[in-house]
Amino acid sequence: FARVWIPDPEEVWKSAELLKDYKPGDKVLLLHLEEGKDLEYRLDPKTKELPHLRNPDILVGENDLTALSYLHEPAVLHNLRVRFIDSKLIYTYCGIVLVAINPYEQLPIYGEDIINAYSGQNMGDMDPHIFAVAEEAYKQMARDERNQSIIVSGESGAGKTVSAKYAMRYFATVSGSASEANVEEKVLASNPIMESIGNAKTTRNDNSSRFGKYIEIGFDKRYRIIGANMRTYLLEKSRVVFQAEEERNYHIFYQLCASAKLPEFKMLRLGNADDFNYTQQGGSPVIEGVDDAKEMAHTRQACTLLGISESHQMGIFRILAGILHLGNVGFTSRDADSCTIPPKHEPLCIFCDLMGVDYEEMCHWLCHRKLATATETYIKPISKLQATNARDALAKHIYAKLFNWIVDNVNQALHSAVKQHSFIGVLDIYGFETFEINSFEQFCINYANEKLQQQFNMHVFKLEQEEYMKEQIPWTLIDFYDNQPCINLIESKLGILDLLDEECKMPKGTDDTWAQKLYNTHLNKCTLFEKPRLSNKAFIIQHFADKVEYQCEGFLEKNKDTVFEEQIKVLKLSKFKMLPELFQDDEKAISPTSATSSGRTPLTRTPAKPTKGRPGQMAKEHKKTVGHQFRNSLHLLMETLNATTPHYVRCIKPNDFKFPFTFDEKRAVQQLRACGVLETIRISAAGFPSRWTYQEFFSRYRVLMKQKDVLSDRKQTCKNVLEKLILDKDKYQFGKTKIFFRAGQVAYLEKLRADKLRAACIRIQKTIRGWLLRKKYLRMRKAAITVQRYVRGYQARCYAKFLRRTKAATIIQKYWRMFVVCRRYKIRRAATIVLQSYLRGFLARNRYRKILREHKAVIIQKRVRGWLARTHYKRSMHAIIYLQCCFRRMMAKRELKKLKIEARSVERYKKLHIGMENKIMQLQRKVDEQNKDYKCLVEKLTNLEGIYNSETEKLRSDLERLQLSEEEAKVATGRVLSLQEEIAKLRKDLEQTRSEKKCIEERADQYKQETEQLVSNLKEENTLLKQEKEALNHRIVEQAKEMTETMEKKLVEETKQLELDLNDERLRYQNLLNEFSRLEERYDDLKEEMTLMVHVPKPGHKRTDSTHSSNESEYTFSSEIAEMEDIPSRTEEPSEKKVPLDMSLFLKLQKRVTELEQEKQVMQDELDRKEEQVLRSKAKEEERPQIRGAELEYESLKRQELESENKKLKNELNELRKALSEKSAPEVTAPGAPAYRVLMEQLTSVSEELDVRKEEVLILRSQLVSQKEAIQPKDDKNTMTDSTILLEDVQKMKDKGEIAQAYIGLKETNRSSALDYHELNEDGELWLVYEGLKQANRLLESQLQSQKRSHENEAEALRGEIQSLKEENNRQQQLLAQNLQLPPEARIEASLQHEITRLTNENLDLMEQLEKQDKTVRKLKKQLKVFAKKIGELEVGQMENISPGQIIDEPIRPVNIPRKEKDFQGMLEYKKEDEQKLVKNLILELKPRGVAVNLIPGLPAYILFMCVRHADYLNDDQKVRSLLTSTINSIKKVLKKRGDDFETVSFWLSNTCRFLHCLKQYSGEEGFMKHNTSRQNEHCLTNFDLAEYRQVLSDLAIQIYQQLVRVLENILQPMIVSGMLEHETIQGVSGVKPTGLRKRTSSIADEGTYTLDSILRQLNSFHSVMCQHGMDPELIKQVVKQMFYIVGAITLNNLLLRKDMCSWSKGMQIRYNVSQLEEWLRDKNLMNSGAKETLEPLIQAAQLLQVKKKTDDDAEAICSMCNALTTAQIVKVLNLYTPVNEFEERVSVSFIRTIQMRLRDRKDSPQLLMDAKHIFPVTFPFNPSSLALETIQIPASLGLGFISRV
Repeated sequence: FARVWIPDPEEVWKSAELLKDYKPGDKVLLLHLEEGKDLEYRLDPKTKELPHLRNPDILVGENDLTALSYLHEPAVLHNLRVRFIDSKLIYTYCGIVLVAINPYEQLPIYGEDIINAYSGQNMGDMDPHIFAVAEEAYKQMARDERNQSIIVSGESGAGKTVSAKYAMRYFATVSGSASEANVEEKVLASNPIMESIGNAKTTRNDNSSRFGKYIEIGFDKRYRIIGANMRTYLLEKSRVVFQAEEERNYHIFYQLCASAKLPEFKMLRLGNADDFNYTQQGGSPVIEGVDDAKEMAHTRQACTLLGISESHQMGIFRILAGILHLGNVGFTSRDADSCTIPPKHEPLCIFCDLMGVDYEEMCHWLCHRKLATATETYIKPISKLQATNARDALAKHIYAKLFNWIVDNVNQALHSAVKQHSFIGVLDIYGFETFEINSFEQFCINYANEKLQQQFNMHVFKLEQEEYMKEQIPWTLIDFYDNQPCINLIESKLGILDLLDEECKMPKGTDDTWAQKLYNTHLNKCTLFEKPRLSNKAFIIQHFADKVEYQCEGFLEKNKDTVFEEQIKVLKLSKFKMLPELFQDDEKAISPTSATSSGRTPLTRTPAKPTKGRPGQMAKEHKKTVGHQFRNSLHLLMETLNATTPHYVRCIKPNDFKFPFTFDEKRAVQQLRACGVLETIRISAAGFPSRWTYQEFFSRYRVLMKQKDVLSDRKQTCKNVLEKLILDKDKYQFGKTKIFFRAGQVAYLEKLRADKLRAACIRIQKTIRGWLLRKKYLRMRKAAITVQRYVRGYQARCYAKFLRRTKAATIIQKYWRMFVVCRRYKIRRAATIVLQSYLRGFLARNRYRKILREHKAVIIQKRVRGWLARTHYKRSMHAIIYLQCCFRRMMAKRELKKLKIEARSVERYKKLHIGMENKIMQLQRKVDEQNKDYKCLVEKLTNLEGIYNSETEKLRSDLERLQLSEEEAKVATGRVLSLQEEIAKLRKDLEQTRSEKKCIEERADQYKQETEQLVSNLKEENTLLKQEKEALNHRIVEQAKEMTETMEKKLVEETKQLELDLNDERLRYQNLLNEFSRLEERYDDLKEEMTLMVHVPKPGHKRTDSTHSSNESEYTFSSEIAEMEDIPSRTEEPSEKKVPLDMSLFLKLQKRVTELEQEKQVMQDELDRKEEQVLRSKAKEEERPQIRGAELEYESLKRQELESENKKLKNELNELRKALSEKSAPEVTAPGAPAYRVLMEQLTSVSEELDVRKEEVLILRSQLVSQKEAIQPKDDKNTMTDSTILLEDVQKMKDKGEIAQAYIGLKETNRSSALDYHELNEDGELWLVYEGLKQANRLLESQLQSQKRSHENEAEALRGEIQSLKEENNRQQQLLAQNLQLPPEARIEASLQHEITRLTNENLDLMEQLEKQDKTVRKLKKQLKVFAKKIGELEVGQMENISPGQIIDEPIRPVNIPRKEKDFQGMLEYKKEDEQKLVKNLILELKPRGVAVNLIPGLPAYILFMCVRHADYLNDDQKVRSLLTSTINSIKKVLKKRGDDFETVSFWLSNTCRFLHCLKQYSGEEGFMKHNTSRQNEHCLTNFDLAEYRQVLSDLAIQIYQQLVRVLENILQPMIVSGMLEHETIQGVSGVKPTGLRKRTSSIADEGTYTLDSILRQLNSFHSVMCQHGMDPELIKQVVKQMFYIVGAITLNNLLLRKDMCSWSKGMQIRYNVSQLEEWLRDKNLMNSGAKETLEPLIQAAQLLQVKKKTDDDAEAICSMCNALTTAQIVKVLNLYTPVNEFEERVSVSFIRTIQMRLRDRKDSPQLLMDAKHIFPVTFPFNPSSLALETIQIPASLGLGFISRV
């Protein structure tokens, strides 16, 4: 049934549901209330109006109230309540009005990120916000070039002032200022000043504005703030002198009292606020949570910012303090008509002192007044009451004048000299007010609101008319409330204000007479004017919002605003200069009632008011009444507003108790009626409030169409469908681009759509339920069959098991029986075999013994028989041999006789004599050998005798020892006897001991048993302990694992934290670079502007600003490459050419300056010490005059030597010059030439002569020293020792150039001393030499001191090394002691570990030393090359010194030179003057697209580096510096000129990185040479270290990267929201909900054309361009990561600010879009780039839109899932979640609170939006190139023909 709204006295409107359908004629409706009660609702019999229908739930909570199908008061109230209470949304659109409800709580929705999010957005695209209204005004001002106004109205406490402040802050942030004066800060600074003097605490608001103000913020042609102007309306002056209960005076008074103790405020003599009458009446001097002293500081700071000087500030405070003291002035009545002030009244004295007025004058005119008639003037005393009123009137008048003065000064400070192009006005004015007692202030306020409401109605009506005409639909006049009659009643002729002014002019006019005139004029003549029944002093006006009853009392007094002229005159005569300024423009303060007909007329008839006079004296000029002034200013305001495009903000106060997020329906409805929101609704409802585009209608209601109804023309399709759905054609109209519906038709269409979807759902449910039941049946059937199968199978298996068991039992029985029989058989068989074996063994052993016995007998026989045979044989042989011997002896004797006979013959002798000589010699030799043998034998014999003697001695000693032992044995025999006796005793003791032993053994057995028992118990305990130990070990292991895991986690966390810190530092540094580049660009722009403004450039000549270099920072270059067309003029005028400042030189000089400053300090200290030494030496020299004589003798000898050497060198130099002048051949200076040989000979002779002279000098020096030693006393040894030490320094100074340099320098410094020595020779050279030697001695002495210090340092280092060795030794001893305590295995392991550690440390030290030595070697090699280069240059210079004539005279013989194949070294040579051309062709005029397509990537970088290599090869530091400086500045220039072109920025980022990598790869550092080839290592830089330039290039690359990111962001940003959020990638998933008026705003442009494919195509374009340019893969990954972060951040930020996007279907769309982005990453192999992780917050937000959001488990799942979202973001998404269809459910408030409770401990950022401007810190990993430099070819298209390959 239908749901309706019925009136309710408490809740205003209450929801109910029909229980029965209504039929025409029914008088009662049966309703069911939401709280569960049934109700009979009676219809009004007169009107018979039915209750208002409720909107569908899907429309509840809409951003725009005009999107509601049923537009009426309860629908508006309910929608606002749902948004405010449930969704915590305080802003809602109502057509062109922004409704803002005061939350009474600080909300995080006004930060810089929110401003950036709303900047540039269309008003209907984002959630309602004050920033959206401000952006719309700013955009329309820029687009339509029409001034704008933002009208902020509402009750006191509704938040008008805060809304106006936020609007101004938005303009200040978005537009910025056009000058350097920070005008936007001044505009914002005006707020605290105006709040302090114009705001006060009321019962409804702690910071209520008691005046209206209209601020015009001025803009220039570029729409930047240039100034502002403020107009104020109707200041509540009565608050200065009177405050109601629980209210306060203006804030400034309490701020002054709170700051009274400040030194500068002592003169004001202030105290507590309770001490003053004007600040203590309300009884509430303190506002909770507000520190008045701090607010005072803010007010003063704002005054200073606005240019109000300290003197003027103190003047303001003096006047305010004077007003407070004036309020304490008391009066004493003398009688009924007069009063006095006590003498020397302290408050009045203070007031007069502060104001600088005369005390007596002021005292007199406070108690008297001057009355003037036609003939005379006289002074009349006044009563105490009149005096009090006059005092209060004076205080109000002074405060009002001061208020206007401050406003004028603020306007002067905000005024701009630049011409204002347009402005946006912000009107902060009071809303409609109605109280129990309404007076003149409420009348003026409601009058102003009537005028504003009329303007509002006309504007709304105009917009409706424009919309109808634009869409070309029939225009019907809409009837709306016109409040012109009410305005006429107030301001027309004889209107209320006119009659009031007329009555004020009447001498005897009173409030009563004015009331009677009102009754007579308007009562019963005007329907809007009524008279109360019970009062004759009041009247009622029917305003647009409500009827208001005004009390006439006080109207005349407040309208006249009278103050006595005499009091003003006293103030004008003040010595305080500022006070008269307040009254300069004041008109004469003569009241129209200040004259009477008679001096005796009583002045106390109306005690509270001034007396009345007669109307006869009207010739004088009268002051304008307050009503007249207000009417004029209001007319001026309306003219201003009518000339602008208005934007409306209606502030609503939700409750009177300032409770946060508490909604009082009664108060809200009252304010909605008063502010015109319901009138807007009524006007909209009268026409066609619901408006849809054809595409939106088709997308939403496609489900109501059939396939045949869908045509290609969407417009015709919608027309055909609507004609079928809605039969009454008056309910809709077809416009040009939209369909217009009457109220309620969208709800009807939504019902049809819901019914169609419900029917479709029922059909789907029916089909699915049938399918599910069929599936369930099939599952059950399949399960039953399966169960049967398994049961039958189980039974079959059981039977088969039984059969198997039976068969198995039979088999087991068979085998068991067989086993038993077999076992028995085997036992018997085994027993038999054993018996047989034993028997057979016995027989075999007997047989064996017999055989063995026989065998042994045979052996014995064999042996005996053999012995007998051998004995017989031996006897036989002995006999035979004896016989042979006898026979042979006989034969020998015969032969002997024969030989003797032959020997006696001569011949025999001769024969024998022949070999005798030889035999004699042999014999002689034998004799000699025998002699030698004899000698050897004698020696052996001698040795043997010695041995024998030693043995004999040894035997003798042994004999003596034996004799001693024999004696000892005799003694021992006696001892044996005694020992035997002792043995007997011991035996007895033994027996006794045995008996004791038995006892002990018995005890021991008993103890043993006890011990065993104890041991068993201990074993049990030990077992338990072991178990506990194992358990503890297990726990220890587990704890160790846990600790290890914990430490690993901590390590990972610390590593992550360090990485984050590193990234933060890197980000901070890169942000500084970004800021610096921005400031640099700003500086360049300002410089260009100044150049254009100040200097008019002459044709053909330009000058750069000479101050430019002073504004550059450490890492930039001041000089820029001039434009190419300036080159000719520069070449013509080289004097004005600006030399580029090289940064590396600048850094080196800066470093050198620091070193020189340190050296200067060291030299200063050294100088101080030298001065002390000089003073001491002077004292010593006076005591030792003889030493000085010896020194003079030595130095005279030295001078003679030097003089002779000098003459000799001069002669040799002359000979050399002659030799050079005589020769004219070109080979003069070539090696081997005569001049060259002469030069070398001279050089050799000079060096030899120098050595000789040095030796002679040393000899002379030593002789002099020896003579001095002989002369000097012994106590002067120190001086001589110093002299000998100086000799070593002389020997070390082998470089004669160094000595000569010292000599020349010292000659100049010592020319003026010791004038009496000048005439030693003619030219004074000896004196100079003498002085030079003295200084050389001092120099040597200083070197000696430095050497001594170095020795002391070395000794100290050695001592430290000794100490470290001692410590190492102690540590080794400790380790050794520890190792000795360990077991052997552990000892070995420990020693090995220690040895490994020691060797590792030594290895590391040696590696460090090796690296240092390698670096030193490389450095020396570089220096050697530099020196060789310089020598070569010197030789070339000598060649160049030869005159051309000498070269021409020698004939040149032609020589055939064979052409050799050139081996390129990878260098490019260019001339110095071609550098500008190189930079121009290679950088400034290079087109990236052609280079990227046709040439190798990074070609410009390679070319530049090869040029740098050649300059390095030439050792030309100026060329290197100039080229690098020009390159960097040219790249900056190109990026500044074409910085918005992605290709250009990408191209130069790639080339800058490649140039940086080349400088690293070929720097010669080991870390960068690992991947080089040997050929590439040969190409390393040899002379220069360009590490500083690498840093500069790295910074430049960072700046280019940041510029690339900005270009990416500018290109992608328009696509992201449309492609990621708005476009339906999956068609038909999300239906468009009804939208309100804001979707029709003229700000909408054609931005809906972007889709996800557009984003992917753009990403492909970016990626392909970067790849073509050869960008490093790691850098491409970082760029892609940044792109994806931008996409994710902007999408999520828009999702968080758009309620219409937070739905389930949109979550599906987002996840699909994200999956497409991930697929793109996979295609490009970029999944490891970290880009996917940047989308994690967006993915989790999409998941959050799709998950269940009901139970606690769902809350837990959400908390664990959304770890990348902050708590604020999660809660915001849940609050914004909006069902698109009726089948979805909203998120309950309790569920959101559950989420908040679960996430309260999470520590994350309170910021709602992601920082879309965040740029990740970029790194440039080293990426060496494998390309060989010598293979690079330079294409002709680059125009670099002037450079050549080397």
